[in-house]
Amino acid sequence: MVIDEKELVDEYEINPFTMMILPYEVGNKIYSKIVEFENTYISPLRPTELVKRGCEYNLSDYNASKKVTRRLTRVTHKAPIAIDPSNSVFLLPTKSPTKSSCIWVSHEHVVDHRRHDAYSTKVTFRNKETYVLPISYISFEKQLLRTSELRTKVLQKMRENERRAAYIIYGRRHSEERFTMMVNERYRFDD
Repeated sequence: MVIDEKELVDEYEINPFTMMILPYEVGNKIYSKIVEFENTYISPLRPTELVKRGCEYNLSDYNASKKVTRRLTRVTHKAPIAIDPSNSVFLLPTKSPTKSSCIWVSHEHVVDHRRHDAYSTKVTFRNKETYVLPISYISFEKQLLRTSELRTKVLQKMRENERRAAYIIYGRRHSEERFTMMVNERYRFDD
């Protein structure tokens, strides 16, 4: 398969616009096709290698991220990964990450999913694009729920750490007022 030079990237950082990372065959090698909200790129790295690098870019380690997922959710197989929790970048694998056919999907960008057939699921992303992924509806649903649980627990930990920091910096009375203000600013939803 011929690759357009504009699409090929040597370095890629998983970011809040990353929707999905798929395996992409080029000759006899497995590359990655990166689908962003508005762009598509090809990387010479395999999808799981990009995920490992994504952890490193955010000052973490892939294995450490898997351990955190295991500790918080007790998920040991096909574990979702927190790449950048502060920017809601949580990825879920469609298969074991050790398999070259594993696709990584951003939890944040999934808007809808429906059964396509017994072995695949039609997934709609925020940008209204749909893809048929080779994962059963039940398995995809399970992966979404696992990732939701991880997101919830990681965000709870982050808020707890913010409260502790406010208490240390501002004292008890001021920390409660300051924390309420911080939560209202950071987690408010626009109408």
